[in-house]
Amino acid sequence: MTLVIVLLCIAGLVILISACKINAFLSFLIISVIAGIALGVPAAQIPKSIEKGIGDTLGGLVIILCLGAMLGKLLAESGAAHKLADALMHAFGPKYIQWAMVVTGFVIGIPLFYGVGFVLVIPLIFSIAYQYKMPVIYIGLPMLAALSVTHGFLPPHPSPSALVMQFKASMGLTLLYGMAVAIPAIIIAGPLFTRTLKNLEVHPLQIFEPTKAAVEKTPGTATSFFTALLPVLLLMLTTLYPYIDNHHLPFQSTVALIGQPSVVMIISIIYATYSLGLKTGRGMAEIMTIYEDAVKDIAMIVLIIGASGALKQILTDSGASAQIAGMLQHVDLPPLVLGWLMATIIRVCIGSATVAGLTTAGLIAPLMLQTHTDPNLMVLAVGAGSLMFSHVNDSGFWMFKEYFNISVKDTLRSWSVMETLVGTVGIVGVLILNQFVK
Repeated sequence: MTLVIVLLCIAGLVILISACKINAFLSFLIISVIAGIALGVPAAQIPKSIEKGIGDTLGGLVIILCLGAMLGKLLAESGAAHKLADALMHAFGPKYIQWAMVVTGFVIGIPLFYGVGFVLVIPLIFSIAYQYKMPVIYIGLPMLAALSVTHGFLPPHPSPSALVMQFKASMGLTLLYGMAVAIPAIIIAGPLFTRTLKNLEVHPLQIFEPTKAAVEKTPGTATSFFTALLPVLLLMLTTLYPYIDNHHLPFQSTVALIGQPSVVMIISIIYATYSLGLKTGRGMAEIMTIYEDAVKDIAMIVLIIGASGALKQILTDSGASAQIAGMLQHVDLPPLVLGWLMATIIRVCIGSATVAGLTTAGLIAPLMLQTHTDPNLMVLAVGAGSLMFSHVNDSGFWMFKEYFNISVKDTLRSWSVMETLVGTVGIVGVLILNQFVK
């Protein structure tokens, strides 16, 4: 019965947004209340769950989203994004620009939380699309496929790293196997799949469109690259620092502070204010106006993402995820397939890849030990399942829809199918690997 209620709530959400044309933020709040009542959450607890869900989702993400929008807007207004687009196009040419985006997304995605990586690559995607009159989905989806793959498969990304610890797997072997699975997943879900989306109607947000003034006084190419990639560099350095062979490293607490995504973005925006703003002759008042406009442009995106967290929290507090996973424990399937299926169903019902992965890990671990399943492959199987079919209860779905400004139907057709391809190719790759590493 729990599964039926969850599926009905998801269907109701789609109907409110698509058929009734109700704002997604309001639709999430309405469905969250209905889901809470239907799933037996105490009436007094429902508002608290909604508030907690919004707060937990936006707690760290709102800083990243807002500062990322500011950085992206300044990259566009200063002409730095124009420089980045020119450099990539010159290096790879229009014929291979998709592969350039894939490689960039892959490199950026390994050290970054998914939300941070998404926000940072959007200005680059839009700049190339605007400047060279190329379809934004053609440019953007392969890059986002690479981000998704790193999010689900590759340590030291936080989600697979947590699974490595839970399953007592090897970080090195998981990374090695993950690379073998990741490459075909990216190729199929990225460059190959986008060929089927040529006629998709997209009206991307104007927030990152360069203005005429942007090309009058632009920063250099080196400055543009360094400023745009500073968040990535900081996170990579702070991630690698603890692995240096020295037990008495100085400044560990400082490095830990700097390595927090929100602090990284604060440092990056301070530097960008100087390198792309003050250094190019813009006054502080003009720069702050750019930042204010950027936040106004994404205000509704922030609200929608927060509201998606409200529904996720209601489903979690009601015990829906645990009940659904418990039902699946008795399914007679090979452990790797069962781990993937459990993560998939929890992901579809709850929306969060991280929650799906960690919930599955706690339930599948005893079975994995009994059957002597390779823990490194189980990390990848669960990671693949946790990426399956992102839809209306996933914050990533709404980030893609709102930034690319397309309909729910077309978001399902593009983003959701891409994520499903990543998860499907992932489990197929894991099962093939399992034949060779037994």
